[in-house]
Amino acid sequence: MSDSKLAGQFFDAAIGMLQRVRDEDAGEIAAAGTLIADTVAAGGRLFAFGAGHSSLAAQDIVYRAGGLALMNLLAVPGVVGVDVMPATLGSALERVDGLASAVLDSSPVRSGDVLVIISLSGRNALPVEMAMKARALGVKVIGVTSVAYASETRSRHVSGTYLKDHCDIVLDSRIAVGDAELTLDAIEAPFAPASTVVTTALLQAVMATAAGALADRGIEPPLLRSGNVDGGHEWNSRVMTEYGDRIFYRR
Repeated sequence: MSDSKLAGQFFDAAIGMLQRVRDEDAGEIAAAGTLIADTVAAGGRLFAFGAGHSSLAAQDIVYRAGGLALMNLLAVPGVVGVDVMPATLGSALERVDGLASAVLDSSPVRSGDVLVIISLSGRNALPVEMAMKARALGVKVIGVTSVAYASETRSRHVSGTYLKDHCDIVLDSRIAVGDAELTLDAIEAPFAPASTVVTTALLQAVMATAAGALADRGIEPPLLRSGNVDGGHEWNSRVMTEYGDRIFYRR
């Protein structure tokens, strides 16, 4: 099989999944966008968290051109990416009980805020505890996960529950267990994961919905512009000054 054929198969798989979440998650996307707009309008703050490669989708909605300036990354040391040594340490930390509570207790997250938690499997202790603790604090939780994992894997949290069980709104990425879209007889393991493509698209759809919902209420969405276009820095400086008390990534 040619490399170009495999590339085409991956694009077809990714496009198919994007179409599926667009159609099947439409209600949840609308609800999540509305919740974020409600929170912005009410003076609340926005946070996003993801561990390992799920952190890529969290980072994709923080401090970026065209995104809401109020979205802050809730960082957990050692699990935000693959920059720790050894890289396997991040995966191990996702299974540590008590870590999420310690992070939230020392963070600026408070009642009335929104926390987006991204975890493909939703089975590890860290995202489950993060959602449970956040809701106990009065924080609204939007979970982005593959619900299929709850029926095909075992939870690693002491409660036996998954991220999906502790969210106000669940965005189902509908990624198959194992997160690999292609197989080939000559290759023993499945390959070509698409969870990042789908998850980032889901969240950008939510952000777009939130911006539109704010505009419908006569509220200018606090959006950032690219720093690489004329006037971008000046625009962003104005937004950050106006909403400085709700932006934590520049402190």
